Amino acid sequence: MKKNSIKKNFIYSLIYQLLIILLPLITTPYLSRVLQAESIGIFGYTLSIVTYFVMLGSLGVSMYGQREIAYHQNDKKRASKVFYELFILRFISLLIAILFFYLIYGRVGTYAPYYRILIIQLVASMLDINWFFQGLEEFDKTVIRNLVVKVLSLFLIFTLVKKPEDLGLYMLIYVGAELIGNLSMIFYLPKYLVRVPFKELEIKKIIKPVILLFLPQIAIQIYTVLDKTMIGFITSDMVEVGYYEQAQKVVRAAMLVLAALQSVMNSRIANAYHEHDEKEIKSCLEKSFDFVWLLSIPMVLGFIAIVSKLVPWYYGNGFDGVTNIIIATAPILIAIGLNGITGVQYLVQTGRQNVFTASVIVGALVNVLLNIILIHYYKGVGAAIASVLAETTILAIQLHYFKGQFRLRDILKRSIKCVLSGIVMFVVVAFVTNQLSVSIMNTLIEVVIGISVYIAMLSLLRYQFLKDIWNPIKQSIGVKLKRGGHHANH
Repeated sequence: MKKNSIKKNFIYSLIYQLLIILLPLITTPYLSRVLQAESIGIFGYTLSIVTYFVMLGSLGVSMYGQREIAYHQNDKKRASKVFYELFILRFISLLIAILFFYLIYGRVGTYAPYYRILIIQLVASMLDINWFFQGLEEFDKTVIRNLVVKVLSLFLIFTLVKKPEDLGLYMLIYVGAELIGNLSMIFYLPKYLVRVPFKELEIKKIIKPVILLFLPQIAIQIYTVLDKTMIGFITSDMVEVGYYEQAQKVVRAAMLVLAALQSVMNSRIANAYHEHDEKEIKSCLEKSFDFVWLLSIPMVLGFIAIVSKLVPWYYGNGFDGVTNIIIATAPILIAIGLNGITGVQYLVQTGRQNVFTASVIVGALVNVLLNIILIHYYKGVGAAIASVLAETTILAIQLHYFKGQFRLRDILKRSIKCVLSGIVMFVVVAFVTNQLSVSIMNTLIEVVIGISVYIAMLSLLRYQFLKDIWNPIKQSIGVKLKRGGHHANH
């Protein structure tokens, strides 16, 4: 099977990850004003509850499935067998999860009507087969599907959601879009699958390895979901949950840019490991570290520099509490970016998921304990600090087992030019931000200045990875211009 290049798959993956977060980013200013903080808090809290059931029902199928399909990219029969086994296992487990979710949350209670709408999220997860196409490194399929669905849902939100009482309608659009998107992926399957007799499927055999990857996924959810649940439970303040939910949307968008390369590298490293290609593994890891340092440092410093002037116009009145939560959360981008490499890219794809699982479970425990202490005193800011410290703990553990591939000194050495450029960028942007008033245009000016200063500094420092990115783009543009001139002459 012919594979797309890493650069091409990265572009597709980047578009895919951005599309996942694009809808919330575009709609956040609008929804902040029409739904207001309390309704957004209810949405964040109820969604956090259903996410536990999605996670429990999904088991570790996505992570395990992407890796196994990557292992067998060139064996259609084997890949088909893996797909059918995992799809059936996940379908059954999510069916059970739907039953329990309805019985516990969907029958009675203040938020029961919202929980019943969110059952659609569980149904959508039953039909989620993105892991299959990611394992095959066919990222274009997921991008095209998401583009159409996200544009449609965007139109419906701006057309139909007009007041706080429309929260249920917004939730219906939110989960309905995911269901339609996942359904549409089914139509691509016949091209990639062959018939496998049911008696040849070994569903029981895959339960153990799936669950081994399921355990760290439970822990990972703590950083993205349990924070909101615990803020709501400890403070009984849905407005504070609303602040945290809105702050996370912005930071999560930046996380997904970093995750775009990870999803591409996961499949490439898994396939290289299966083929015993150590050189390819090391090359992929080097590119990943350079990429994370290049983007995470300016993202963290940029958020801190501009957030005080971003929040007032982006979220509107009544969301001042978001500012400090974003500042406290921003450093998590570096930790998540790095442990995405050491953990998911390396430990999981090379079959050392036991180490990965142990590190994430320790991080989860750290997060829970710190949440109990810090949320009580600092609410959403406390939850943000707890998440950063937990992710740093995970990174420290994984680096210990990663030193056979790279020493910590070598990893940090790759960041020096990015750190120096980022500091200069921060000083300039912070000064400019302090001089300008609150407005969309001024924020755009601050961002453009920040990017320009950062790239200029990297160029002055002769940062090689920047050249590695720019040269293929320049060559591609040159080729297209030549072709255009050739056609024009004819």
